[in-house]
Amino acid sequence: MKSFLIALQFLTRIHLTDRGVWSDTEFGASILWFPLVGTLTGCILAVLNGTAAFLFSPLLTAGLTVAAWYCLTGGLHADGFMDTADGIFSGRSRERMLEILKDSRVGSTGVTAFFFLAVFKIFSLAEILSPWQLLVAVPAATRFAALFSILKFPYARSEGLGKAFGQYAPPHALRKSLAVNIVPLLLVGVMYIPVLMAAVIITVLANRYICKRLGGVTGDTYGAVIEFTEAVLLVGAAAVLRCTILYI
Repeated sequence: MKSFLIALQFLTRIHLTDRGVWSDTEFGASILWFPLVGTLTGCILAVLNGTAAFLFSPLLTAGLTVAAWYCLTGGLHADGFMDTADGIFSGRSRERMLEILKDSRVGSTGVTAFFFLAVFKIFSLAEILSPWQLLVAVPAATRFAALFSILKFPYARSEGLGKAFGQYAPPHALRKSLAVNIVPLLLVGVMYIPVLMAAVIITVLANRYICKRLGGVTGDTYGAVIEFTEAVLLVGAAAVLRCTILYI
């Protein structure tokens, strides 16, 4: 239970405990519950989206849903996305790119990248008539896929909060966390399986690119890959839906 609360408090603005300091070991154990936190996030978004759909147009409903998405996560992953965009696309040396990632200030590249990211998410959701299953599946799948970022790729720095997740992760963390995916699978149905597989593939490919540029991953790139994967999944779902309509 404690590990789940740590994951919930770290990945969202939902705080069910007053404790604010956790050990590295506790952080490492919490990654098992990332998919369940994603599922809870998705369920909240699905309810908000369904309620807004009765009152507003599809585009405005999508915009409000994405806004709620960022409010619910506290913009944690968005911040990492902007920092990563500033660093990777700066055209500087590897060492300088890592310094840019640590800089708390956001540059024009990061702001521009985030703008288009949000636009893609909003317009993709607006294309889907009833996206509740996708809203549950995408956060759950991307949070599970984040374990590949944490466990399967080298950390670019000698220390950092992101490194603690991988260094202190429990044995067989991927297998144990995979079992947690039974919850979103039961909620969404078999469509969750291709979403999960796609999330893992996109995550692995994105991290390979990042490792080529930075020599490894960081806490910021963890968030960046989650955001990027979410956007690609939503755009892909909208494209599949449009093609299905055209050829029926």
